[in-house]
Amino acid sequence: MDLSERKMKFFLGFPIVFFLLQSIFVSLVTAESSSARLLLMPNTSFRERHSEEYCAMYDICGKRSDGKVLNCPYGSPSVKPDELLSSKIQSLCPTITGNVCCTEVQFDTLRAQVQQAIPFLVGCPACLRNFLNLFCELTCSPNQSLFINVTSVTKVNNNLTVDGIDFYVTDNFGEELYNSCKDVKFGTMNSRAMDFIGAGAQNFREWFVFIGRQADLDVPGSPYAINFRSSIFESSGMKPMNVSVYSCGDTSLGCSCGDCPSSSTCSGSAPPLPHKKHSCSISIGSLKVKCVEFSLAILYIVLVSSFLVWGFFHRTRGKKGPVSRLKPLLNAVDESELHSVNKQKDDIQTMQIHDEVQVVNGVQLSVVQGYISSCYRRYGTWVARNPMLILCLSLAVVLLLCLGLIRFKVETRPEKLWVGHGSKAAEEKQFFDSHLAPFYRIEQLILATILDSKHGSPPSIVTEDNIQLLFEIQKKVDGIRANYSGSSVSLSDICLKPLGQECATQSVLQYFKMDPDKYDDYGGVDHVEYCFQHYTSADTCMSAFKAPLDPSTALGGFSGNNYSEASAFVVTYPVNNKIDKSGTENGKAVAWEKAFVQLAKEVLLPMVQSKNLTLAFSSESSIEEELKRESTADAITILISYLVMFAYISLTLGDSLRLSSFYISSKV
Repeated sequence: MDLSERKMKFFLGFPIVFFLLQSIFVSLVTAESSSARLLLMPNTSFRERHSEEYCAMYDICGKRSDGKVLNCPYGSPSVKPDELLSSKIQSLCPTITGNVCCTEVQFDTLRAQVQQAIPFLVGCPACLRNFLNLFCELTCSPNQSLFINVTSVTKVNNNLTVDGIDFYVTDNFGEELYNSCKDVKFGTMNSRAMDFIGAGAQNFREWFVFIGRQADLDVPGSPYAINFRSSIFESSGMKPMNVSVYSCGDTSLGCSCGDCPSSSTCSGSAPPLPHKKHSCSISIGSLKVKCVEFSLAILYIVLVSSFLVWGFFHRTRGKKGPVSRLKPLLNAVDESELHSVNKQKDDIQTMQIHDEVQVVNGVQLSVVQGYISSCYRRYGTWVARNPMLILCLSLAVVLLLCLGLIRFKVETRPEKLWVGHGSKAAEEKQFFDSHLAPFYRIEQLILATILDSKHGSPPSIVTEDNIQLLFEIQKKVDGIRANYSGSSVSLSDICLKPLGQECATQSVLQYFKMDPDKYDDYGGVDHVEYCFQHYTSADTCMSAFKAPLDPSTALGGFSGNNYSEASAFVVTYPVNNKIDKSGTENGKAVAWEKAFVQLAKEVLLPMVQSKNLTLAFSSESSIEEELKRESTADAITILISYLVMFAYISLTLGDSLRLSSFYISSKV
């Protein structure tokens, strides 16, 4: 796999499962793993009621040890929200009106967490809408008890909380939900989002099984068991949830063709062209042209013909006219008679203008040429007689035009240089950044082996010595302390932390929780190779930030899934980004990036080269810094080149190099 393909694929290690499941269900019911689990039976102390305007779970009854809030399993009538809460719910869950089965705290938690699904499903609004509706109904629907049945509870701090539920959903809803999302692309990876949010599910049943798995503490996924069902006994009084579902080809929530190839607008046949009004056209044999084009062509031919006829007529007329009477005046005499001759020539030119004829060196000029020649002659004479006035006026005009340099600023931001201000791309990016969040800042190290001339390919980098070297490099990166406005900035202060306090660094060291002490405990290189194949299923392969790490984001120079043959370690540090309107919003990150690049140049590069390896590095601000350097580095070169150019032109255009007439003859 080409190393360049690894650069923008770094956050594959962030499973969407984490964002969409573990966070979404944080507002719902979970149970302490050490607490007693109770299965609800018909003779329990409280009875389930399944009817409209009735809740199966409501309010919060505690917290798990990992901080996730736990809901209460007690049924209760749905509650009418106040106007503020109602407007909040409508903004996220338009299918829910009237009473609700969630408190404001529960809903705020749900809303904050589901926002993280938007960047991944934003390519298909229909899929995103259906996905949100599923969890909106589960959390806040006023008819919650009709399709949710609490099947098990557990005690947390002497309070009962839900440990498992049956969620009744119609097959039609499940099928349409899956169909609207199955082809949605995970933009930066150009792969299916279903591979991450559904573990590659091939139908809605497999997807629901994946969503409903109960996760352990501090592990991504649902904090309680959800058993999705479609069949239900009529005597139970329950009805499967079946809210409106949108097709990915829906015109109101249309998806791009890449995310919905089955849409009618994306089919192979071209859509019918819109009816156009009849336009005038002329057929010339097999050629058919518009009337406007034909008229312009005729007009052009007429104008060219008129010009040629006029030129031929005046050329013939000029040959008949006398020219001998002017020759003595136009041939220069002695320099001592220059003044009298010029005066005589001016008088003759005035007479020629009135006669609409002028002759230069025996060639008769047209009236227009004669007039222009006369004007420029008079202008040149006036300039020669008023040198100081001309110089002062020229200097004043130049200085006036240079006033704009007061507000001159060299633009070095790549997005401003490469995307036009006010363009559609710029407007869409601004809308995305302001409503969601700008893309992460990317800091990257690429550690690679050197090509082996004997075997014709670079050796594998997955060795014990290279992994130990990577631990040393990571230690130095963690030790960076940049100065920003008098405060110290470390990687931990600016890095992306999707869960807890651990940075989401993309590195093979995540298979050891970024801890060198666990290298031997986990089995060294053998453990790394094991995680290459089991990074999604083995707990020991889980990263320090509680998410699986796809080896394709941390390795480079391999083919297919032969990760052990990789010739490069790719270490990516995703850093929080902000909308930089003032130019200082990302000041801490920029300060750290400068220290990071300096460390790579002065410390890491010699360290790596001593091990017979190569190191490449970059930061988010690298391009901008290089543009700044180029803007100043070339100034002297450009200045010298212009001076040489002016000197060359001044000398080559001159008549002679005599010192007495240098300022006139050199054309300075």
